[in-house]
Amino acid sequence: MNDDRNRSWPGQEPDAPRRAQSGPWPGEDPGPAWPGEEAPRRPRGDSAQRGTPPRGNPRGGGSPEWPSGDEGGPQWPGEEPARRPQRPRQQGQQGMPPRRAVPPPGQRDRQGPPGSPPQGFRQPGNRPVPPPGREPDLITHHAHNGTDDFGRDPYDDGYDDAAFNEFADDVEPQDELDEDGKKVLTPAQRKKRRWKIIRRVAYAFVGLFFVVPAIAFVITYFLVDVPTPESIKSLQNQPITYYDASNQVMGRELPPGGDRQLLKPGEVPEVVKHAVYSAEDATFETNSGFDVTGILRAVFNQVTGGQGGGSTISQQYIKQATQNDAPTLTRKWTELAKSFKMNNQQSKEEIITSYLNIVYFGRGANGIQAAAKAYFNKDAKDLNASEASLLAGLIQGPGRSENQPYAQKRWAYVMDQMVANKWLRADERATFQYPTPIAKNANKEQNSGKLTYQVQQRIKDELAAKGYDENKLFSSGAKIYTTIDPAAQDAAEKATADGMKGQTDENLLNALVAVDPKTGGVLAYYGGPELVKDANGKDQIGQDRANQARNPGSSVKAFDLTAFLKMGKGLGETFDGSNNRVLGGRTVRNAGDSASCGKDCTVAKAMEISANTVFYDMVLNVTKPSRVAEAAKEAGVKVAPEGKSVLYTDDNNISLGGGGTAVTPEDMAAAYASFASGGTYHEQHFVAKLTNNQDEVEFDQNNIKTNPAFADDASKSQQIAGNVTEALVPVIDHSKLKCPSGHECAGKTGTQQYTAKAGDPSSYNDRNAQTWMVGYTPSVSAAVWVGGDGNKPLHDPKNKPIFGATIAGPTWQNFMNLYLKGKPAEKFDKVQAIGKDVNDVTTTQSKPSETPSVTTTPTTPESSESTEPSETQTSTSRSGRPTRPGPGETPTFPLGNTGGGGVAQPPGAGPG
Repeated sequence: MNDDRNRSWPGQEPDAPRRAQSGPWPGEDPGPAWPGEEAPRRPRGDSAQRGTPPRGNPRGGGSPEWPSGDEGGPQWPGEEPARRPQRPRQQGQQGMPPRRAVPPPGQRDRQGPPGSPPQGFRQPGNRPVPPPGREPDLITHHAHNGTDDFGRDPYDDGYDDAAFNEFADDVEPQDELDEDGKKVLTPAQRKKRRWKIIRRVAYAFVGLFFVVPAIAFVITYFLVDVPTPESIKSLQNQPITYYDASNQVMGRELPPGGDRQLLKPGEVPEVVKHAVYSAEDATFETNSGFDVTGILRAVFNQVTGGQGGGSTISQQYIKQATQNDAPTLTRKWTELAKSFKMNNQQSKEEIITSYLNIVYFGRGANGIQAAAKAYFNKDAKDLNASEASLLAGLIQGPGRSENQPYAQKRWAYVMDQMVANKWLRADERATFQYPTPIAKNANKEQNSGKLTYQVQQRIKDELAAKGYDENKLFSSGAKIYTTIDPAAQDAAEKATADGMKGQTDENLLNALVAVDPKTGGVLAYYGGPELVKDANGKDQIGQDRANQARNPGSSVKAFDLTAFLKMGKGLGETFDGSNNRVLGGRTVRNAGDSASCGKDCTVAKAMEISANTVFYDMVLNVTKPSRVAEAAKEAGVKVAPEGKSVLYTDDNNISLGGGGTAVTPEDMAAAYASFASGGTYHEQHFVAKLTNNQDEVEFDQNNIKTNPAFADDASKSQQIAGNVTEALVPVIDHSKLKCPSGHECAGKTGTQQYTAKAGDPSSYNDRNAQTWMVGYTPSVSAAVWVGGDGNKPLHDPKNKPIFGATIAGPTWQNFMNLYLKGKPAEKFDKVQAIGKDVNDVTTTQSKPSETPSVTTTPTTPESSESTEPSETQTSTSRSGRPTRPGPGETPTFPLGNTGGGGVAQPPGAGPG
């Protein structure tokens, strides 16, 4: 069909509708071109210039006719037909729309009778309404409709006519686009698209978290094997071997599992199983190897910082059997698959029996049968609900089996869970009491050589803190190379035994620890007898006194001085050393009036005679308690949670080693070792190296770096330690002790007075409860404690009070002589004095009395008479120190400190 709809076909009479479009001929009534409508008209320009058709019939007729079409020019006389403006066409011109394709000659775009409208038009009576101003014309008469020879209308812009497209059935409506060029969706379409996205995400989620894991789990299920108790029994039969410092075997410890008897299904009593279920997995009888609820609960606890895992008994059995507790997803994944497979292959009775045959209960007991023997000396079948609950509670913390509060807490929890799960009646629960295990002494029979029970436990404590519990040590066949010197250990045991000979006070106890200043290694360790009698006369394991904190008394004054030196003060500084001084609202007394060194007492002299008033004043008004505590920790005193010592700084009692301050003998030996080493800190330790049975090194303590103790600068720390040593050297002679032949030594005594109770005899006012002697040479530091178990009035064979120089001092001296005999002579390094040099100070000394006198420090003056000095002697030497008492004289000096350490209290808190 021709695009020019405003022209008729030349040489033909247009039909009525076509004539109606062009307007009526003169003298003719056109009538409507379309039924019921006004015929569209040809568009025109100015009405005054409207051309008229030629009159007459050009071919001789009486009516006008269309031009023949051969003229090739305008067909209307006197006017040009109205045409749209033409754009100049140039071949290849840019921006020119492409020429419309012309159908081949003899073909038309749409088939139909001549004069019929294009197909697809919607119109009344099958006649479309052409746009105004256009007249249909024959497609072949290009010259008369304004097109070129090729059928192209120069006014056509190359785009489809929107007016015709509106009526086309085969043309889709144009989509509405937003400002970004995207299709605008209806609400229904948007909802449909959202659900489509949600479905796809859901499919991906199910595939990722359910389908893929399920397939992987099935594959893992067929690849893994379930271990049996028999297959792992040999792994637990490897002994732990202990070596001394000379690499000689000191002792061996065989795991109880080496002699254990594996129980068979049906031999584990129900009460034991129920106790274990209550402690570890209440759903064991019904779950399939893993508990989804428990896993979710464990995840929640991890996220919220809570405690508790999600492992079932089946999973724990797999972990125990494989000895693999690595915190990896791979281990947990295979553990789930193995536990699920085990539940498909074995009965619940078989699984719980296998688990109870290998689980570790502490005390070296692997399996319920060994645990029943180790704790209650009976077979597992004879355990009652209370005993079974204690053992079940220890599964989570076997290394804390000897921790009484922990064991009682776990026992109570398991008992309550048994009631909650209806395995034990509430009235039965009320009748049970906490069961008391037998003494832990089975290991002693398995030891050989010089390995003592106390040393063995301290070694295990140290390794447990590093992540090596008994179970790991047994499973790896550990070889433990200790720092214990057999010669030093022999000397310690002999010296402590000799020191207690002839003593009549049954409350006397003692301990001795020696440390190597060059490494921090413990050379000797004696915490008291291993076996003692209980109230019924039965043997039980004795307490380790070397690891119990006691008031250190005046031995803490070394830390007072360290804090003082760190502030730049020197040994030549002077304080009022008079007796009965009121300091901080409290009366502080020395150990007898003869211990006073006058109003201008140097720090060096005060340390020698242990003047309480000087050090109480020093800490109260100069250093403050916090600096003393800091100096003690820098030296090696370990407070919670790393150790058991306590450095109380809320009052001034720390200055005299009383009140809330308490230190273990091990810490005192290690701290004084920092002075002996020249200010270098080495952490005290028992284990030098740990390997497995293949000699593969787990760790080597000898490779651990050391640091200056008292200052960042090593030379400054050495200077501080050297000044402390300078002050402690005279104390040895003043305490009537002697250094080993050829060796220089330094040290300090300490005494804690007994706190009298109502009804005590008056003689108890002068009794002491704790005594100390701590001293060192360049190669060994040793601390000796002699005291009672708590606040008890101690006495010597003559029923007189004991002091630091009474038993502890001679025991220390004996040990040093035994250990250093035959070893090369040693001397301390000389360092420059800090602050005021004591050599430039002249002091006045009171002559010591014949007998030591102890008074309460600090407290109000007592009515009892004190020993007055009989003579005052002034001497000046190069060192500035007064002449020391000669042999046979008993000097008066503060051998210890008050229990209150400066707190005013009734008589009984004696000096140290």
